[in-house]
Amino acid sequence: MKISGARVERFLRQPEPEIVAVLVYGPDQGLVRERAQALIRLVVDDPGDPFRVVEMTGAAVKTDPPRLIDEAAALSMTGGRRVIRVREATDGISEIFKTLFKFVGGESFVIAEAGNLGPKSSLRKLFEKASNAASIGCFEDDGSALAAIIRETLGHHGLMATAEASVYLADNLGGDRMISRTELEKLALYVGGTGAGGDNGKPGPPGSVGLEDVMVCIGDSAAMALDALAYATAGGDSLELDRTLQRAYLEGTSPVGVLRAVQRHLQRLHFALGLVNKGEEEDRAIQALRPSVIFKFKAQFKAQMGFWRNGRLADALGLATEAEIDCKSTGFPAAAGCHRALIRIAQAARSGARIRAR
Repeated sequence: MKISGARVERFLRQPEPEIVAVLVYGPDQGLVRERAQALIRLVVDDPGDPFRVVEMTGAAVKTDPPRLIDEAAALSMTGGRRVIRVREATDGISEIFKTLFKFVGGESFVIAEAGNLGPKSSLRKLFEKASNAASIGCFEDDGSALAAIIRETLGHHGLMATAEASVYLADNLGGDRMISRTELEKLALYVGGTGAGGDNGKPGPPGSVGLEDVMVCIGDSAAMALDALAYATAGGDSLELDRTLQRAYLEGTSPVGVLRAVQRHLQRLHFALGLVNKGEEEDRAIQALRPSVIFKFKAQFKAQMGFWRNGRLADALGLATEAEIDCKSTGFPAAAGCHRALIRIAQAARSGARIRAR
């Protein structure tokens, strides 16, 4: 049977008694491991108990097909039901599982872990159609699921993220459940359960996790350097441009990487201005951007929307694109070419700001 949606959590707490095997698969391998561990703990208190938990790989099962059935049929020497855990399961062992479903009862509980299996996967089809087996897909957490994970994990430490911190976490977590939990545990340890910060430099209430906390603990320093550089360039701040450009290079970013970061920022400005030109309010246009504009940059982004226009943005994007092409040419002084393009874009920004001020 196929277990999905709201049924998953119920199943992980209490599977149907006739189920002897479960396939846990999907691109989010952290979630695959987390759900497999939850299923194991339904049967044994200690997942590391060698007498009641047997682990093998899909390759080992394929090499010695009878072993899986023998292990599943064997009784525990210490009493209680056993767990057979098969990692890296693939379609190549579908027939072996088909035989298992026919001859094995409830002596053991078999858990198969696999990567991303498409709808045509023979292993996935087998588990979904069997009356005594089940399949659970593990996909990247969406917005609501990730928000719940953030609340749950921080809540265990008596913490709650502020609105801006929650948005930042949602934008920077979610690809892998286990990694997300690890990052949130690290954040909770950093804050210390005492409630360090709020947003925009202001202290938050006890037990709060603020944007500054999150950025220090989870933020990608290289990505933050590029954000600061892009805002300085589009804001016409040449001194900050030079400072952040050197920082970006020290973080290991190439001139091409720098130019692409500036292009992304200009494209986001272009998109937001397009919404405004269609009648949308500026604040709502900014809110429509994904990933979201983090709090510390919102004022700058809104100010830049005030003096950039689509025509100038198109010219600036053209400069950045042309510079990127040049930087990929053999023998071209990439760092100097990148700097020259950024300075010209900053000059265009200052020109737009002067026109706006008249």
